[in-house]
Amino acid sequence: EEIQRETAYPDGKVEKVLKNGCHLIFFPNGTWKKVGSDGKTVTITFFNGDVKQVMPDQTVIYYYADAKTTHTTYTDGLEILQFSNGQIEKHYPDGKKEITFPDQTIKNLFTDGQEESIFPDGTIVRIQRDGSKTIEFNNGQRELHTSQFKRREYPDGTVKTVYINGQQETKYISGRVRVKDKDGNIIMDTKL
Repeated sequence: EEIQRETAYPDGKVEKVLKNGCHLIFFPNGTWKKVGSDGKTVTITFFNGDVKQVMPDQTVIYYYADAKTTHTTYTDGLEILQFSNGQIEKHYPDGKKEITFPDQTIKNLFTDGQEESIFPDGTIVRIQRDGSKTIEFNNGQRELHTSQFKRREYPDGTVKTVYINGQQETKYISGRVRVKDKDGNIIMDTKL
């Protein structure tokens, strides 16, 4: 672009005003700033390679050169971080976070301490504040993990529970109940 005016300042800063209305400001440390002809679009390229853009709607896009990471902050408070490995994090104004990993697993971190992970195969893992965990598998099976037991529920209605002492209890849809001790010995079986 053609330069309309150029000004050199005592501190070493140089400002160039282009005919299209853009302002370019060069700092002695290698950083430079471009103010668009609209006066609202600002791009600062830092000496270390980082780039900060302020858009007309006040959205701020910051690129960290060393980390190859882009951090976008929207005026509504939403922040999105995009990492070089493909991971994307969304930080919502209410404190919720959503992380999409390179393998497309999505993890939601809620403000009340709960977590939810959705895996590419359709498996969903939910962790409650008390540490209990629910796993929903794509084959219809469901697991519940608590400090007292682990329970698996099968689509046919069968429920198998393993307690912390190692005892196992299996309840079948027919009403049959089979209990084994920690070593796998049957201690009760109500065959119908």
